[in-house]
Amino acid sequence: QVQLVESGGGLVQPGGSLRLSCAASGTIFSINVMGWYRQAPGKERELVATITTGGSTNYADSAKGRFTVSIRNAEKKVYLQMNSLNPEDTAVYYCYARRVYVASPSWGQGTQVTVSS
Repeated sequence: QVQLVESGGGLVQPGGSLRLSCAASGTIFSINVMGWYRQAPGKERELVATITTGGSTNYADSAKGRFTVSIRNAEKKVYLQMNSLNPEDTAVYYCYARRVYVASPSWGQGTQVTVSS
């Protein structure tokens, strides 16, 4: 089992920045991918960015050039630096982790990000 705890959400003005953090606990040695998804009101959960323990990244088109995902492998902590935020980025952001040989990913409880003036 893997538990994920997010932090760093909040209210920010358009054009501002936030940094989300996620810490994994439990069977973390088998994690090979971590990242972030988000879900806005009335919409489906969507990919924001993922990163492998080898450093390979995958970004949604909406995140490219504005967001940066990073990982601290030894501790299995993942971060999302978000710059140039706009109201369309308002959503609950969920931490995500996938383990080797485990079909179902693990999810955090989510952290709210609100971009508004």
